[in-house]
Amino acid sequence: MKTNFKSVIVTFVTILSLLLMTLSSVAQETVRPAAAAAPRPAFRMPARVISPEILPDNQVTFRVYSKDAQKVTVSGEWQAGFGASQELVKNDTGMFSLTVGPLAPELYGYTFTVDGVGMIDPNNVQVRRDGSRYQSFFIIPGTESDLYFHKNGVPHGTVTKIWYRSAVLDMDRRVYVYTPAGYEGGTAKYPVFYLLHGAGGDEDAWTNMGRTAQIMDNLIAQGKAKPMIVVMTNGNANQAGAQNEVPPLPEVQGEQGMAAYQRYAGKFEEHLVKDVVPFIEKNFRTFTGKDNRAVAGLSMGGAHTQTITNNNPGMFSYIGVFSMGIMSFGPQTQDAAKIEAERNAKLEILKNSGYKLYWIACGKDDFVYKGVVTLRETLDKLNFKYIYRESTGGHTWANWRIYLSEFAPMLFK
Repeated sequence: MKTNFKSVIVTFVTILSLLLMTLSSVAQETVRPAAAAAPRPAFRMPARVISPEILPDNQVTFRVYSKDAQKVTVSGEWQAGFGASQELVKNDTGMFSLTVGPLAPELYGYTFTVDGVGMIDPNNVQVRRDGSRYQSFFIIPGTESDLYFHKNGVPHGTVTKIWYRSAVLDMDRRVYVYTPAGYEGGTAKYPVFYLLHGAGGDEDAWTNMGRTAQIMDNLIAQGKAKPMIVVMTNGNANQAGAQNEVPPLPEVQGEQGMAAYQRYAGKFEEHLVKDVVPFIEKNFRTFTGKDNRAVAGLSMGGAHTQTITNNNPGMFSYIGVFSMGIMSFGPQTQDAAKIEAERNAKLEILKNSGYKLYWIACGKDDFVYKGVVTLRETLDKLNFKYIYRESTGGHTWANWRIYLSEFAPMLFK
């Protein structure tokens, strides 16, 4: 029997075509076209929000973008009065804005309040910490603020954060140490300046709020200050370090305040003399002896400075008391006459110790001003030589940065 291959092929193609048609029909019956998607609303990104914007005439514009917010205010250090604020105006796109000034050359901190909630400026990466408070900040350029900038072409020092053991306080503690440009690769020795913060601060305060590294870099580069090591400790004897790094010890939390009279009263001062100074002189290239040591502090640190130098005459030749006088805080355990007599006896010894500089500074509107008057009157009665610097303003970092800028050039000359 002879097979007709042509007929077989035609038959096969016919069957395959019928099969494909059947499958296509089934697919058309079971697959329904998807419903058309609803058109998406057009999404418009807001223009890049610039805040703060420093204008050529030193006016400053603040901006916050929020479609839903009802009220935005700004509180800043250019404003008069505690708790002062200014309201931003909202436009039809959801942008809040306010222009202030012109402002004098200075570093200014500020925060926003959005519908009752405090916040930093979400569009400003410049942020600083003052104890437990965070603020955005900006600098208005000018002669008065020139030292606060990190400048290209200026040799920069190094700030090192170091842990050390305190035998006096029986804990490991952290200290910030500024070493001038050239320290790392050199062999030279340097004098040491111990710089103390105020109540509510910690070892980070003078670099974060006070711009110590920038001020020292610029003063040294300009030939106004001698190259020196600057040591910034934590003046809260119940803390191992800044609270954002190490929580305070719970059993003594809150006991170390301005001129505390309780468990840790006087311990920080003893600790600086017995722990910090020996640690620095052992681990850094330093000159030793009183003529190569300076100590200064603001507010609580000014009280610490007085206690340290009164109790250790002959240890520091350069002494700075910023925004602190003879004050009374907490319960008195001795009668006033006895306290005064003991203090005056110590000041007499300090007077004859061969110190080179005793520098006092305070703002006219500072709440410690009367205490500073008392300190000066006490020194005058003892014929104790000192230099007094009176500034405008109050108990503020604006003043303390100025005091550092003026005090540091007087050291080790």
